[in-house]
Amino acid sequence: MNKTQLSIGLINPKSPDNVGAILRASANYQVDSVFYTGTRYPQALKRAGRSVDMSRKLGKDIPITHANCLLKAVINNVKIVCIEFAEGAIALPEFQHPEQALYIFGPEDGSIEQEVIDKADHVVFVPTISCMNLSASVNVLLYDRMAKSYVHSSKWQDNNALIKTNRDTNNRLKVPVSD
Repeated sequence: MNKTQLSIGLINPKSPDNVGAILRASANYQVDSVFYTGTRYPQALKRAGRSVDMSRKLGKDIPITHANCLLKAVINNVKIVCIEFAEGAIALPEFQHPEQALYIFGPEDGSIEQEVIDKADHVVFVPTISCMNLSASVNVLLYDRMAKSYVHSSKWQDNNALIKTNRDTNNRLKVPVSD
């Protein structure tokens, strides 16, 4: 049985803060890798007065790799899913996530190229009044994927074990048992 391959593709991201938040989300939602295109992100890292300190962050172990073309980052049966406000796109609440996926997100100040949209297996949009921040969009999509798999997976059956394993070390809160 093949391991699920789940990746995020970022088209020419510009903000190290956004990319840092995406790496954290990727760790929280078990993404295998993050790919990015373009030169703005590495240039922003070089000139940033402060950059995101990933040394203690959850996402520090997620590999982030430059790619000339995100479509070439796809292997085996991985489906290309573009997240974009595009006519004819599927609303996220209606979308069934593929087991193997590369989710592609456009730049903070632009859109995914039509050529990439044309080659996608699915194009999905997050229904909002306006567009969201890049890292917020990634978080919403990954949460939707996890939530939809939650009811179908035995790994989520013991909520208290999940909470105890993943909560902050200072958090010992319990919900009172009602009669």
